Amino acid sequence: MTRVCFELQIAPDLVDEYVARHSPVHPEMLAEIAASGRRNYSLFLGEGGRLIGYYETDDDAAAQAYLAASPVAARWEAEMSRFFVGLDGRPDQAATPLTEVFHLADQIAGTQPS
Repeated sequence: MTRVCFELQIAPDLVDEYVARHSPVHPEMLAEIAASGRRNYSLFLGEGGRLIGYYETDDDAAAQAYLAASPVAARWEAEMSRFFVGLDGRPDQAATPLTEVFHLADQIAGTQPS
């Protein structure tokens, strides 16, 4: 399993509308996210429109490819693109990935005798 965390910047004047668009997300888009193999997907909103996303998947390249080819995801991403600042391309394909530096379960497993 791969854990993926990413960062995006929402235009501060559009934060309230962005949140409203996710309350709830269209059912067909939710189904596409699940069908892509992404699970345990969360978005967290920080100060000034800083958005952090997290999901788990068995094959991130396959999940990305599935969503890149999905007409449902293409429509959603086209609608959502206006919310983001400094983004080159579709939000789901152009988000800045973050490097994981700590994971509790991995470190605990590393301290167990073999």
